[in-house]
Amino acid sequence: MTDERSIDLSVEVPGTPEEVWEAIASGPGITSWFVPCELEGRPGGKVTHFFGSFGSDDSEVSVWEPPHRFEHRSGGERPLAYEWLVEARDGGTCVVRLVNSGFGPGEDWDADYNGMAQGWQIFLQHLRLHLTHHRGEHAHAATPTVTIPGPNRAAFSALCAAVGVPDDLVAGDPIRTSGDGPRLSGRVDSVLATPAATTYLLVLDEPAPGTAFLSVEGDGEEVGGSLYLYLYGEGAQRADEWTEHLTSRFPAMTETLPAEAYPSS
Repeated sequence: MTDERSIDLSVEVPGTPEEVWEAIASGPGITSWFVPCELEGRPGGKVTHFFGSFGSDDSEVSVWEPPHRFEHRSGGERPLAYEWLVEARDGGTCVVRLVNSGFGPGEDWDADYNGMAQGWQIFLQHLRLHLTHHRGEHAHAATPTVTIPGPNRAAFSALCAAVGVPDDLVAGDPIRTSGDGPRLSGRVDSVLATPAATTYLLVLDEPAPGTAFLSVEGDGEEVGGSLYLYLYGEGAQRADEWTEHLTSRFPAMTETLPAEAYPSS
């Protein structure tokens, strides 16, 4: 398709190419910063991502060149390709580049393109957080996503209230949840603001060591809210308590947002 669009993003992360490869090209590695995943590491291998209330998505490994290049392609009526490239830099870091291609032109593809362009920015920053604090470790992940009335800023305030944290935190601030929800404590690593997303990236010490992000994506009448948790060691299973807590307050999200929910993305 000559008019197809692609998302091309990069992030610099700590670690050797081999360490970074393990994070982006293995099931346990991907689970620790993205969504639960099963992956057969070979050409033609099956890749399955589990997106909670959205269901699962299968794709096939089309390029397997460890530790520098990995591509998988989905099938069906709307196939997409995901190419991951790892380039070593001086000082013990690597640049990870993602090229997500196959988006067609026109309104039928706008929602997929706009939503994934926003979402990948968040996940790549969370990959950086994982490799900074838990490189080589494997997390227990809980990834609840819910629907909240918009617009974005009001929805972010509502999500923060449900979690029990302020909605005006900045990088370096400590966090400790209040209210009737499960406990979380730690600090804010960074705050990511894009045209249609507001996100806290978090480093946690309770109920177990880990990382997380609290995010609202979209800026329409309804938006997507999420608290993705990645915990390690004793207490990691308590991440699952947040799925029940959030879905008791907001409907679980089962469909992507419309294209108009992502202005100027």
